[in-house]
Amino acid sequence: MKRISVLLLILLPAIANAQTIDSLSYTEYLGYVKQFHPIAKQADLRLETGQANLMKARGGFDPKIDVDFNEKDFKNKEYYERLNATFKVPTWYGIELKANFEENSGLFLNPENNVPQDGLFSAGVGFSLGQGLLINQRMAALKKAKFFREQTKAERELLINDVLYNASLAYFDWLQAYNETKIYERFLNNAKIRFNGVRSSVLAGDKAGIDSLEAGIIVKTRTLELEQAKVKLVKARLEASNFVWLDKTPVDISETVKPLLVLEDEIDLALSLNEAINFNINSHPKLLALGSKIDGLDVDRQLYANKLLPVVDAQYNFLTETPELANTFNASAYKATVNVTFPLFLRKERGDLKLSKLKIQDAQFDFSDTQLQIKNKVDAINRELTSFEVQNMLIENIVADYDTLLKAEERKFSFGESSVFLINSRENKLIESQVKAIQLQNKFFATKAKLFNSLGIVPN
Repeated sequence: MKRISVLLLILLPAIANAQTIDSLSYTEYLGYVKQFHPIAKQADLRLETGQANLMKARGGFDPKIDVDFNEKDFKNKEYYERLNATFKVPTWYGIELKANFEENSGLFLNPENNVPQDGLFSAGVGFSLGQGLLINQRMAALKKAKFFREQTKAERELLINDVLYNASLAYFDWLQAYNETKIYERFLNNAKIRFNGVRSSVLAGDKAGIDSLEAGIIVKTRTLELEQAKVKLVKARLEASNFVWLDKTPVDISETVKPLLVLEDEIDLALSLNEAINFNINSHPKLLALGSKIDGLDVDRQLYANKLLPVVDAQYNFLTETPELANTFNASAYKATVNVTFPLFLRKERGDLKLSKLKIQDAQFDFSDTQLQIKNKVDAINRELTSFEVQNMLIENIVADYDTLLKAEERKFSFGESSVFLINSRENKLIESQVKAIQLQNKFFATKAKLFNSLGIVPN
């Protein structure tokens, strides 16, 4: 599949104004992920699956028409011709409304099937007095489908949360690699300027040739460090590209596009971390999904408990030849049936009930464990964030101090009171501290994203 440059993508809104956009902010980046990433779209399929299951379960209460026609002719004799048409309306609590038309004829018709010449109409009700009265298979399927729909909503939020979390980490790594590259570019440029100055002094006889050699080694070292940083930047940029799509087409982030400086407030806003202040752990999507699963298992328990009751199915139908006359439906003409079934030992039913209770207990243990893990993880991350704030302040002071030392050493060098070796030593310490500052900042941002992931938030 042909990959498209993200530079073209982000330029599209600005073409009318003939503006050139050469950067991609964190907020814009997440916007593309939320709108076009396949996992984000796949998450919506979970909702559709839940809705489809609910529709399927509601189909158990759809009205039905049954038509049964039987005919037998043999040796020019009509043995029988039987027509039985029934309209059924299932309702809640094991009650079924039914209307029936029966028309039978033939020489060898069973006497009990004899009906008036114009047919026999009946209307009545079927119901369960034992098993199936308070809950039956249709009711259980519908209840479970509703809980499953809620479970799919929570699972969708978890999927979207995960992809935004991973995308955030990729962007922060890209930003870190970009900033590190800029550091090495700046110090390579300084090393080249210093090398040229030292070389001029050597040619003028003011400095020894060894100083020129040492300055040249520093240039080569900085060039090597820059090349390594560039490789890291390419890998980080391509990793961030994995999360950028346009419709169904993957998009490459162009080499000319740079990540923008990310501020803490921008992360909090993009990831809706400001809403985490009033976070209620019981509203976590993972716990909501587990809660819906437990509710579904409890429906199974109710169904299995109901099967310990005897099966007592009854039907009562009024009979009439003239259904258009309401007063012809009376108790003097009726058809009634009662069916009773009851296993003697109930071993299967008791076993199913026991297994359903064990499944609920297992799910409840999982719920309690997950709830505790989420709580402890969130508390630990909040403490980690507090520590990173202190560490970032300290590293900023350290960087400032090393920068002061380097400038002082360079000033002494200009007076001939220092050496290339000492400047290089000061410069190495400054580079290390600046790189460490960038890494600490990245860890701080990543921990912010980890908090977002742990809370299961889905930003608007």
